Amino acid sequence: MAALVVFPVAGLTSETTSDSEAPVLKLNVSTGGYPPYLIVSDDHEYSGIAYDVVTRIADRMGYRVQAHEIPRKRVDDLLLDGLIDATPRAREWTAEPDRFLFTDTIVPVREVFFSTADSDFRYQGEHSLRGMTLVTPLGYKYPELQPLFDSGALERYEVSQDRDIFTFLLFGQGIDAGVADMAVGQWIIRQNDWQGKFKHSERAISEFGYRLMVRPGWTSFVEAFNNRLEQMKASGELEEILDQYR
Repeated sequence: MAALVVFPVAGLTSETTSDSEAPVLKLNVSTGGYPPYLIVSDDHEYSGIAYDVVTRIADRMGYRVQAHEIPRKRVDDLLLDGLIDATPRAREWTAEPDRFLFTDTIVPVREVFFSTADSDFRYQGEHSLRGMTLVTPLGYKYPELQPLFDSGALERYEVSQDRDIFTFLLFGQGIDAGVADMAVGQWIIRQNDWQGKFKHSERAISEFGYRLMVRPGWTSFVEAFNNRLEQMKASGELEEILDQYR
């Protein structure tokens, strides 16, 4: 079993605070993060779209955020046990979402097709993909495309790192397009100075709300979080955060 990595404290316990100390929001940032939503530096400093939004709202609610780097397969159980309080997650990515509470959408996650700038690839629906080869993240499911994969009308090559999608597009052979979350793709392109080398489809194959998944019993927290999230959207503050990672 993968080790549980917790920062800034060693071990994971049910922490209590004195009356003079702000209550703790124990937030999972994942092992390795999920750039640009959750970014974990080599020195275990944290940033990213979701991290910035949650920490700002938590501060306004009187909480201090304590980041925990937890392997994906352990997160749900630790939430149910009350050992962590929240993790950024889309409801659709959760096996049994009704066991948890979810905030309103922080940002939408749009899965689109990326191709090289000089490619003649155009996504015009599933029929336009026949005879093509895609590169996708390992283990991801695409219900809209599965019948094409099953029939062999669409080939799929899976890679373990999102960055590999773009290196295969640039340097691989026989790859027509790659599937990636648009913000993730834009972040990778920016970090590698690949501006102008790629384009993405305007049409998405899926779109989910990226939210804060919260442990049971925290209904009041979710309601207060949603109120402040709405204020952040209305004021333009959320858009300012997003601009830092595009």
